[in-house]
Amino acid sequence: MKRRLPLMVLACCTLSINAMGEERQLTPNTSLSGDFIQGGMLIGKTRLSSTVRLNDVPVKVNGNGVFVLGFGRDASVKQKLTITFEGDSNAVDFELAKRKYRESRVTGISKKITNPNPKNVARAKKDAKEVRAARAIWSNAQHFTQSFIWPAPGRISGVYGSVRYYNGKMGRPHYGVDMASPIGTKVVAPADGVVRLYVPDMFYSGGTLIIDHGMGVSSTFLHLSKGHVKAGDTVKQGDLIAEIGNTGRSTGPHLDWRMNWMNQRIDPQLLVPKR
Repeated sequence: MKRRLPLMVLACCTLSINAMGEERQLTPNTSLSGDFIQGGMLIGKTRLSSTVRLNDVPVKVNGNGVFVLGFGRDASVKQKLTITFEGDSNAVDFELAKRKYRESRVTGISKKITNPNPKNVARAKKDAKEVRAARAIWSNAQHFTQSFIWPAPGRISGVYGSVRYYNGKMGRPHYGVDMASPIGTKVVAPADGVVRLYVPDMFYSGGTLIIDHGMGVSSTFLHLSKGHVKAGDTVKQGDLIAEIGNTGRSTGPHLDWRMNWMNQRIDPQLLVPKR
């Protein structure tokens, strides 16, 4: 049996997770908590042995009945979640808030970066393959339920979703939050996790490090000058992991912090206290 239910707003918390965003009760046994907005991450809780589908695509549920949803920069505002338990399906429609994004202009990028030769194109493709593989690793850990902290100090010099122009030419949107600080400034883990990748010299992103927070949620740190961890290391929130640099496609010392839920790029700034 399949039923479509209206979305109900929860008056008090039932999940002890991230303090950001809001919490909503979708069905008597399923709730979502987080930011109902493009670029947002939602953490769900349902009955054990339930199956979950987002817009008819299966979503993994761990042994505690916890699942995660992530929404990219241009995700549809209309979403449908279907929860099935013992043959009984409930479909719930909900909406994401639509965002307006800034424009930013970056100058001073070298020609070898903006117009790479075939050798560097091949190198960039190899880098991208490594990053995708690291982000695709699945674990049932729930480190993403922590309240995240900022990984570095510094002025916010770039924000998620902004349309970027490099040397006057329109490029891809920016998918991270940038913190401008001197080379050598400490970078710490924003939440617990396992290091899945550290490469000191990727073509576009320079020193690149990825931490797996569990269930497809990961943090990526770009333009690093030095890494203090290696793939396979377990880190705790606040542990030193790297140092800010000016490597790859960068015009000044800063940290570019990005977050993903699998292949969906989400906004890290939604998960940390306002600056």
